Amino acid sequence: MNDAEMIDCPEPGRQLERLRAIMHRLRAPGGCPWDAEQTHESLVSNLIEEAYETVDAIQSGDVGHLKEELGDLLLQVVFHSELAQETGRFDLDEVARGISDKLVRRHPHVFARASADSSDAVLRQWDEIKRGEKGTEDRPYLHGTGKGLPALLRANKLQKKAAKVGFDWPTQSGVLAKIREEVQEVEAAVDAQDLKAVDEELGDLLFSVVNLARFRSLDPEVMMAAANDKFERRFDEMERRLKEAGISLEQATASQMDDAWEAAKRNLV
Repeated sequence: MNDAEMIDCPEPGRQLERLRAIMHRLRAPGGCPWDAEQTHESLVSNLIEEAYETVDAIQSGDVGHLKEELGDLLLQVVFHSELAQETGRFDLDEVARGISDKLVRRHPHVFARASADSSDAVLRQWDEIKRGEKGTEDRPYLHGTGKGLPALLRANKLQKKAAKVGFDWPTQSGVLAKIREEVQEVEAAVDAQDLKAVDEELGDLLFSVVNLARFRSLDPEVMMAAANDKFERRFDEMERRLKEAGISLEQATASQMDDAWEAAKRNLV
């Protein structure tokens, strides 16, 4: 079946081939002008956006939405692979082969004779194999950890990796004490009107809060997303209440906003 025939292929089990054929047609002469103009660099924001929309679909529990967003995310992988194939660097098959080979290498407790009887043991083994593959045994332990991730996610990843070798608080009380210490240091920097110190100490405080989330096996990115959503819901409710009273956001006083905000908090879970 050629590419033209594959574009209309209904057969189960061949839909990834169909997607590749569609992507190839979109990039070919006479295809889509927008798709033809794209580069790896121009698609970066799309890749990030689709990843976050997939996360949102997971958190919403909407299976149909999740299926759609996974498709959008898969399109990004196929798109980047098509771009690379056009210049002879690699193709989608090599991408799939690479991740398949990696999974087999890094799961010797499944595909070979190694032993790993817990999730922690599996993760330690994974890290050891990864460091050996990349030739980073002589580099700092945290070298390259989480590069390219948003700062909140990277903080969590750095802390988790450090904890694997025992660099961690023995109890939650130590983390809480560190947060209180960082709050005091922020206050001192603010009182001293030292803008550089405020910037640094706020970063330390955020890092410590991430540490508490990690210590309690909570994902700080998920928690921050939930806090954002809660703020938005309450703000919308505050705005609605003000409008009912004939007051716009621009006209509302701080006191009126506070009253409407407190009412919104009581009204919303």
